[in-house]
Amino acid sequence: MRVVIIDDEASARKNLVSLIESHFPELEILGEADGVQSGRKLIEETHPDLVFLDIQMQDGMGFDLVKLIDRSQFQVIFVSAYDHFAITAIKFSAVDYLLKPVEQEDMSLALEKIKQNKSDKDLKQKLDNLLSNINRIDKIALPSFNGMEFVKLNEIIRCESDNNYTYFFLVGGEKLLVSKTMKEFEDLLDGRGFFRTHKSHLINLHFMKKYLKGEGGTVIMEDGSEVLVSRRRKDEFMQILSKL
Repeated sequence: MRVVIIDDEASARKNLVSLIESHFPELEILGEADGVQSGRKLIEETHPDLVFLDIQMQDGMGFDLVKLIDRSQFQVIFVSAYDHFAITAIKFSAVDYLLKPVEQEDMSLALEKIKQNKSDKDLKQKLDNLLSNINRIDKIALPSFNGMEFVKLNEIIRCESDNNYTYFFLVGGEKLLVSKTMKEFEDLLDGRGFFRTHKSHLINLHFMKKYLKGEGGTVIMEDGSEVLVSRRRKDEFMQILSKL
């Protein structure tokens, strides 16, 4: 796989080059760049398969570079030492990222994901979704058996756990089976109007229709579904209801 490294920190580029040369002989480094403009030129001249791209550089954001070039021609792994908001947007878009200093194990996992994602269409959709989410996170990328589904947060009514899979119930009656655990989505959607009422249920609070008292209680959703509230989560849930 032919790669380029774009980062304005010389030490970060050096560390990444050393890691690749020592442990990833399947990667061929075509060149390095230290900013958005030089990175654009490097990509256009070398046509890499994969770009390691720093998020924040002196002459702009890595996202600015993504906007400037054909996003269907290569894969991207973002690299960053900070910027929580950008990392959150990247997670929602299912684009790969690494935190500095880059570790061998993390690199191996990221490269494995890259190898599994060979669809140019999915890649472009991921990056398009990322650019949209940078300004305001309103979509989430959901891996499905056929590829990738991009779903608006305000169209998710609830999620239901099924071992290592999660069902998403959407506005309009659509149901998606996603190959990730409920825990991953609980962490990702925390603070965005969602609440895990039970080990098997995560709901969008905007779609609650009624709450029925009981040992833990039951939430009736707008689509008519009934969702249990566990005894352990009832107090926290009631506090949230009091603030709505």
